[in-house]
Amino acid sequence: MHLKYWAGMLVGAVLGATAATSANAADVKIGSKNFTEQFVVAEIYAQALEKAGLSVERRLNLGATLVAHTALTNGEIDLYPEYTGTALAAVVKGDLSGSADKIYGEVKDYYEKNLKLTLLDPTKINNGYAIITLPETAEKYKLKTLTDLGPASKNLTFGAEGGFGDRKDGLPGLKSVYGIEFKEFKIFAKLGIRYSALTSKDLDVSYGFATDWQIADNKLVVLADDKNLFPPYYLVPVVRQDALAKNPKIAEVLNRISPLLNNENMRTLNAKVDRDKEEPKDVAAEFLKSQGI
Repeated sequence: MHLKYWAGMLVGAVLGATAATSANAADVKIGSKNFTEQFVVAEIYAQALEKAGLSVERRLNLGATLVAHTALTNGEIDLYPEYTGTALAAVVKGDLSGSADKIYGEVKDYYEKNLKLTLLDPTKINNGYAIITLPETAEKYKLKTLTDLGPASKNLTFGAEGGFGDRKDGLPGLKSVYGIEFKEFKIFAKLGIRYSALTSKDLDVSYGFATDWQIADNKLVVLADDKNLFPPYYLVPVVRQDALAKNPKIAEVLNRISPLLNNENMRTLNAKVDRDKEEPKDVAAEFLKSQGI
């Protein structure tokens, strides 16, 4: 499970409780979790709905997964962007193995039957784990997939946070599925240094999340998970069924947005906020304009 989805739960709980006390006559209340991608996508949703004539209240930066999810089930918000793998692990508590369609279907079925929530159409954003390397390393060892990395790994140094060495979808999984055994495993003191360590060649291979802007910025190579070790984390709007019944236009608008969002343009949008210090609302507005919305 992505650690960033769980951070800040206490802060989020306080924010959620405060938000719940405020009077609100908006057609739609949109929430988000507590990191850049969530802010941008929630703003894209909000502005698209506003352009369609609905009034929107934003309750962004609520906190981590369970804070946002609780705000949704309690009716404090009507929708927020979620990841299928995260929902399956944190809420459904199901088996993370299987295809993207299987996991989407399992989460959607559980949410509809048990929580009075539903999933709209998924975006093309799959913000799962990405095993990354420098272009010159990929060229030297002819690396395109994690299967290719297996034989070469004994010559290479890998870096990640300490927990990656013990997780089923970490080093043990890479070994059992792909036969990957690195020459050395370096543990990060801080997760944020994984890209600088790679570009400075302290590491040969590292990992990130598929929509990290640094991947494109540093022209890094993402090795294809050709045997599907990592579960899919497709971004999808999760919506209260009563909100959809009241405003069916929500589904129409957001289902039109979802096919427009993918890993490549999400990296660009994240970079505009994190690297270029633009405001998420401005980045969202620019994206919608570029898509003719």
